[in-house]
Amino acid sequence: MSLRYVPMIPLPDQGFLELGDQRLEYRMIGPRPGDAPTLIVLHEGLGCVGMWGDFPDNLADATGCGVFVYSRQGYGRSSPAQLPRRLDFMHDEARKTLPKILDAIGFQRGLLVGHSDGASIAAIYGGSFQDHRVNGIVLMAPHFIVEDVTSTSIQEFRRAYDTTDLRARLARYHDDVDATAHGWSDVWLKGDFRKWDLTEELAYIRVPVLIIQGVDDQYGTMRQVEIAQEECYCPVEVLMLPDTKHVPHREAPEQTLDAIVDFVRRALP
Repeated sequence: MSLRYVPMIPLPDQGFLELGDQRLEYRMIGPRPGDAPTLIVLHEGLGCVGMWGDFPDNLADATGCGVFVYSRQGYGRSSPAQLPRRLDFMHDEARKTLPKILDAIGFQRGLLVGHSDGASIAAIYGGSFQDHRVNGIVLMAPHFIVEDVTSTSIQEFRRAYDTTDLRARLARYHDDVDATAHGWSDVWLKGDFRKWDLTEELAYIRVPVLIIQGVDDQYGTMRQVEIAQEECYCPVEVLMLPDTKHVPHREAPEQTLDAIVDFVRRALP
């Protein structure tokens, strides 16, 4: 199914959004944007619609909100991305693509919920636009700067991708798994990514923020949380999860879901 959406056309449960040269895979769970608030769920650097599992469904059931999840260009079943990615590829996603998506689905009010790269994209959007439709932002394992542990873990991912069955496991979710894996890891490892810094964007976020971080996150330390607390003028709530690494919604699903549900209920008037 492939439609060019405007807000007045009902949104099917799944399909593709046609946005210029981008054809983006999506799922819509629960009530549509005209009927209830919507949670826009943004995936990690190697994620896509399918890799969220039942998290979006559980989020819709627990909050009563609609949940919209999509695969960015170069991920899942979406159209291929132009490679190599540029250093500012997440800024492009937040400032150019995400606004088109929100308008295309008829987004009226709700929250952004991002994981890892998706959390960074949500933070960039929040700091770039004073969008009255967005009542809050949930950031799971966000990146605001590049740390040594980030680079080390991405190097370890590349070794595993090249030498184990990881490639085969990811290939179940991505049409061109090599382009997805290499396109993401190359920009972090080969680009001048040490210059990448979101502290300026954080200072302009004007809605409440919830950060969910695993104590044992192999991609980022407590420094990521401290930066948000130092730079944000908006309220910043933090949930640190023990015995949890980089994927809170899979490694600590109950605590993560409970925290998001509570935050959503307080953020939405």
